[in-house]
Amino acid sequence: MPKPLPQADTAIVVRARNGDRNAHAELYTLYAPAVFTLARRLLASRALAEDALQETFVEVIRKIGTCRDEAVVGAWIKRIAINKCLAHLRSFWVSRRSPDGDEQIPFEHARCTPADEALALERALDTLPATARFVVWLHDVEGCTHKEIGELMGRTASFSKSQLARAHERLRALLEEPTTHESHSLCTVEPKIC
Repeated sequence: MPKPLPQADTAIVVRARNGDRNAHAELYTLYAPAVFTLARRLLASRALAEDALQETFVEVIRKIGTCRDEAVVGAWIKRIAINKCLAHLRSFWVSRRSPDGDEQIPFEHARCTPADEALALERALDTLPATARFVVWLHDVEGCTHKEIGELMGRTASFSKSQLARAHERLRALLEEPTTHESHSLCTVEPKIC
């Protein structure tokens, strides 16, 4: 479950809007860890997550003046990060490569099953196709609805539902879980950012 977003002081946001570079640095320091974690989970690659982090904060600095509500600056930054990750997902170059830039390798040959369940889940998530991984993370962890995910991806809610169902099926198979689970979520999250 992701940690709740930190809350930026109103004065920092106002100073950032006025072009104060120290305020930009303070926003980066405050929100970069959450943005990187989100991007790492969505893109399954440290290098791509670092790219998305950088691209997110370039846009944050350029467009901070458009965020009029200081209370939601964290959610606004997170939305930008999701959009940057979606841009990577749609990239032809990224879609042809594995997360580390090598040829795609099946789960069975690329990874062994670790004793730690959290690590096993992370590795299983990393083997999902990028679109499926995105839907699983946004739905199960970030708490987005299928309608919101569909809108973000330029698709329908049905597309999101089918991606999630297939991804859960694959994850269960990879993790050797029984298929009789009643819950269709990996975890439940209180706050919604979508």
